[in-house]
Amino acid sequence: MRRRPKAPLPQRNGLDPARLRLPAEGEWVTVRDHLVERLPRVAPERIDMMLREDRIVGLDGPITVDTPYAPDTYVWFHRDLPVEVPVPFEIGVVHRDDDLLVVDKPHFLATIPRGQHVMETALVKLRHDLGLPDLVPAHRLDRVTAGLVMFVVRPELRGKYQTMFRDRLVHKEYEAIARHDPGLALPCTVRSHIVKERGVITAREIDEPPNSETVVELVEHRDGLGRYRLQPRTGRTHQLRLHMSGLGVPILGDDFYPVLTEKPLDDFTRPLQLLAKVLEFTDPVSGEARRFESARELSAWSRPEEWVAG
Repeated sequence: MRRRPKAPLPQRNGLDPARLRLPAEGEWVTVRDHLVERLPRVAPERIDMMLREDRIVGLDGPITVDTPYAPDTYVWFHRDLPVEVPVPFEIGVVHRDDDLLVVDKPHFLATIPRGQHVMETALVKLRHDLGLPDLVPAHRLDRVTAGLVMFVVRPELRGKYQTMFRDRLVHKEYEAIARHDPGLALPCTVRSHIVKERGVITAREIDEPPNSETVVELVEHRDGLGRYRLQPRTGRTHQLRLHMSGLGVPILGDDFYPVLTEKPLDDFTRPLQLLAKVLEFTDPVSGEARRFESARELSAWSRPEEWVAG
C-alpha cells in the first residue's frame, strides 16, 4: 500500500492541516474547480482568496487559481476555524514518558477536533501546551465525559496501543452518579444491541443479539443518590449512558437519555456525572503492568449543593 505523503504545511497552534486527495477520475479542468465542488460549505470567493494567499499547497508548492487538475494527488490547507467558547477547565497530566501521555480530561472538552470543536480539544491543546506536535490519541472519550484519556507520544507506536484497545486488553472502570433505587438488584451485567446511525445524535437499543456488555455495581448510596462503578466489556457509542438509563437510573446530567435535551455549547453547568476512573493494561511495548487512576471527583456526589445550584 502506498504511503501517504507528509504534509508540506506545518501545524498551526497544534492543529494539523486538512488533507484532500484528488480523485483519479473527474472532469475538472483546474484544482480550483474541484475544490469549489468538493467544499460546498466554503464560498467560492473564500477559496479564491485562499489560493491568492498561497494557503492551499501541493507537494510542488502553492496551488493557484489556474493550477491544472492532477488526478490522484494531494492538497493541504488550514481550514477556517469556528468560533469556539473556551472550556473553563484545566487538563490534568497523570503520566508522561517517552511513549505515553495520560491525562485527566475535564467535562465539556472534546478529545480530538471535530465539527464545532477544533482548538478547544484535548489533542490540540496538549500538542501546543506541552510541545508535542506528533501526539496522537490511543482512544477517545466523549466530550461530556470526564476522566482518563491516553495519548501516544511517538506516532510509530500508535498501532500497538490502538490494537490493545480494539482487542479489549485494557481494563476500564467508570464512576457514575445516579438515583439510588433500592429495588434494583446489583451488581448486574447489562447486555443489549446498540445501534448508532450516522447523522443521528443519539444511539438506541434494538431487539437483536447483544453487541454490548456492562457490569454495574453500587459502591455506596446516600440521600437518594448512588455512586456506581461501571465496567464496560465492549465500547459502543453511549453504552454506559444507555445501560444506566435502561436500568431506570439515568446518569445525572445526561441530556441525551432517556430524553434528548440539546444543551448550548457555552453552558458548562451540571456536567454529566460520568468519570473514566481507571485504565489498567500490560504495556504492549515495554511489557510493564500499568494502572492509572483519575483524581477527579463527580460534583453531584462530592459537592451536591453546588451541582444542584448549577
